[in-house]
Amino acid sequence: MMRTSYILFFFLIMKINISEAQSSFKTVMISDEGEPEEVSIAINPKNPAQILVGANTDKLYLSNDTGRTWTYQKLVCEKFGVYGDPVILWDTAHTFYYFHLSDPDKKLVNDANWIDRIVVQSSSDFGKTFNYCIGIGKNGDKNQDKHWAYYDKRSNSIYVTWTQFDKYGSKKPQDSSVIMFSMSKDGGHTWSVPKRISYYAGDCRDSDETVEGATPYTGLNGEIYVAWASKKGIMFTYSKDGGESFLQPEVRIDTIYGGWDMKVNGLFRCNGLPFLVCDNNPASRFAGNIYICFGDEKDKDKNIWLLKSEDGGKTWSKRIKVNNDTTKREQFMPMMSIDPVTGYLYVLFYDRRNHVDSSTDVYLAVSTDGGNSFKNYKINGKSFKPLPFVFFGDYIGVAAYNNIIRPVWMELHGLKLSIHTALLNFDDLK
Repeated sequence: MMRTSYILFFFLIMKINISEAQSSFKTVMISDEGEPEEVSIAINPKNPAQILVGANTDKLYLSNDTGRTWTYQKLVCEKFGVYGDPVILWDTAHTFYYFHLSDPDKKLVNDANWIDRIVVQSSSDFGKTFNYCIGIGKNGDKNQDKHWAYYDKRSNSIYVTWTQFDKYGSKKPQDSSVIMFSMSKDGGHTWSVPKRISYYAGDCRDSDETVEGATPYTGLNGEIYVAWASKKGIMFTYSKDGGESFLQPEVRIDTIYGGWDMKVNGLFRCNGLPFLVCDNNPASRFAGNIYICFGDEKDKDKNIWLLKSEDGGKTWSKRIKVNNDTTKREQFMPMMSIDPVTGYLYVLFYDRRNHVDSSTDVYLAVSTDGGNSFKNYKINGKSFKPLPFVFFGDYIGVAAYNNIIRPVWMELHGLKLSIHTALLNFDDLK
C-alpha cells in the first residue's frame, strides 16, 4: 500500500542533529537517506545477531550485530520491478524472504501493469545473492496489494494473504476488493493457485469499505488463522486442512469505530488495520492463544486495542486497552509481535500522550500475562512532528525472539525522514 511521497521541495531542507541519547533506551538511526518509510523487520531465529529491515520502495538494511550497525542495499527484480510494501520473514534454514509489490513496466502509479502481482525474493547468504524473484497472484488487469506473510516451521510452508482490487482506486460500485490466499511448500519456488478466502467483498477505494490488512499466522496444530478489516469491522477466518479450505463466511469479531482509515492530525494517511499473531509454542503458558491488535476511535478517542481468543477463535475477549495513559490524546498505527520462545507480546505504536500538539513519541507495550495487561515504555529519543504533505508510510514493525526485541519506526525532523530501531532486551523492560 505504498503511495507517492508528497514533499514541498521549495522548503529549505536542513539536517537536524538528532541526539539518540535522549532516550532511556539505546536507539540507533538505521538510515535517513532516500526517504525510507513503511518498515518491516525480522530476526534470524538461527542466528539472532542477523536482523533485516525492509523499507519503501526498494530498500533492504542488514545488520550482523543485533542492530547496532547497518548496511544498505537496493532490492532489484528486473522481471517484475519493486514497488514497496516490504514484508520480511526468515525460515529455519538461514533463508529470508522479502515480499513486495510489483511495477513491471517501471512506470510507477496507474500504469496498466502496476501492482499486478505480489512478488517474493529469497536469499540464503544474507543478501549477497538472491535465489529467485517470483510473482504470485497475477490475475488479468486486477491489482494485488497489501500483503502479509508467515512461515510455519512445522510444515515448512509459507502462507501469504493480500487484497485483490478489480481496479485500485475505482469508485464504481461494480468494482470490488477481496482477500486472497496462496501458499508454498518448497521454499517459495512454487505457489498454490490463489484462492479467495473472504466471502464478503469490499469496494476499491482503499479506505474504510475496502477489505484490507489480512495477516496470516498458524496455530498449535497447524491451523491457519487470518484476520482483516472491512466495513463490517474485524473479520476472522481459519483453515484446518492446511489451506485447502477456509471457514465461510468469515466471522465478524468486533467493530472498528470510525473505520480503519483513520484521520490523525499531521499525517497524510494512517490506518488502524488489525494484526494477528498466535502463541503456537506448546511449552508456553498461553499456548494456543490468538491475539489481534488494532487501532480505532471508540468514544472519539484514538487508542490501541487487543482482542484474544483461548479456544481457536470460537469466542473472543472483550477489548483490552494496550496504551495505559488516561489522556484523550492520540495513539495510532500499531504493530504487534509475539516472542515464539516466551509467548510475550510486544505492541509498537505512535503516541502523543505527552504533548498537546502533534508532537509524537514511540511507545512499546509489553504483556507477559497472555495479553491481560500491558506495561508501556517510551523508546524514542527526541519527539518529532509528522507533516500532512510527507507520506509517512502505512506501518511500522517489531520483531522479538528469545527476549531480544527490535522495533523499527519512522521519524520526521525538519523535512528529513529517517528510520530507527531500539536495542531492547526483555531484562531492560523492568
